[in-house]
Amino acid sequence: MATESFSRPDIEQIVKMVRLTLYNHALPCGPRAIQKDLIKLSIRPVPSMTTIKRILARHALTHGRTGHYP
Repeated sequence: MATESFSRPDIEQIVKMVRLTLYNHALPCGPRAIQKDLIKLSIRPVPSMTTIKRILARHALTHGRTGHYP
């Protein structure tokens, strides 16, 4: 698989999709697991775990939740 370079908004969408895919398959879906999947998918640049945490928090995808629950 060829390595592709993506923009920041693209990376953010990819992180969200990877997280939801892992969650739906009952797999660990934290920043470390997401980062490993991004590496497997040859996504570049690979965001740091801190950046992945920020993306998840910004989209209310933390604490095992898949969406925002007011």
